[in-house]
Amino acid sequence: MKVLVTGGAGFIGGHLAEAFLRDGHDVTVLDNFEPFYDEGIKRHTIDRHREAAREAGVDYRLVEGDVRDRETVGEVVSGVDVVVHQAAQAGVRASVEHPEKVTEINVDGTVTLLEASKEAGVNRVIIASSSSVYGKPQSLPYTEDHPTEPVSPYGVSKLAQEHYARVYTELHDLPTVCLRYFTVYGPRMRPNMAISNFVSRCVNGEPPVIYGDGQQTRDFTYVADVVDANRTLLTSGAADGEVMNIGSSDTISIQELAETVRDQLAPELAIEYESAREADAEHTHASVEKAGELIGYEPSRSIREGVEEFIQWYEENQEWYEPLVRGA
Repeated sequence: MKVLVTGGAGFIGGHLAEAFLRDGHDVTVLDNFEPFYDEGIKRHTIDRHREAAREAGVDYRLVEGDVRDRETVGEVVSGVDVVVHQAAQAGVRASVEHPEKVTEINVDGTVTLLEASKEAGVNRVIIASSSSVYGKPQSLPYTEDHPTEPVSPYGVSKLAQEHYARVYTELHDLPTVCLRYFTVYGPRMRPNMAISNFVSRCVNGEPPVIYGDGQQTRDFTYVADVVDANRTLLTSGAADGEVMNIGSSDTISIQELAETVRDQLAPELAIEYESAREADAEHTHASVEKAGELIGYEPSRSIREGVEEFIQWYEENQEWYEPLVRGA
């Protein structure tokens, strides 16, 4: 199978591309190497892709380009069986400061990709959405029919992606699936996320910093579970035209998360607190029943198990990863 992964040098896209290569698929990665965090992490990911392609004996192609560029997108989509769309301007807080950028990349870029996919006759487009589409919870856990009232431009852009995907499915018979990810973490994760930040600071003898009172709760999703969901959708049409939550169905408070990391790495440190950040969600919690019914999705790790696994990975990869995190 020939697969295009947009944003394939990034955290989630990088894991997806590597998994597809190891599964024996030919993979094209499209990434513009946006310097949202240290580019060295992406370059390390690309090295892993090339290694995986050599070992599996499959074709791998890296294209440095932007999803907003019609000519580039049309060229990389041509001949592809499935498009896995991970490219996005990430960052809830960054979207508050630059709403026009998140709209151009996440919305305009997605429309460009959907149009090219329609013209190329691809079998399926799998789109990375986000729990940010829900906004303030009226009830928890979030089910897919919960009202969508995002509280950040980032969340609005992700909801717009979903609606465009639905329209292309209904108007043009282009099979699409939108996956609402709940705070994904794991090896090579973005440096500015809570888990990587807590681990980095504790490893270096610095107290973890919580923004707000720490009572915010999160449903964190281990990246391997995201990979499994996307892997299934490469060949399954069971969820075509649907949106689905991809989470752990588990929650942890930011306070407990910081304590878990601190107690394992530097129990002598005191946790510090700063003002809450604008547009951060108060609580997230995923119901994954729909994904379980449609594609057999089942989280493989509790949050505490996954955090312990990430700490172990961090310590094993500290030599190359930490300088990039600390420089971010």
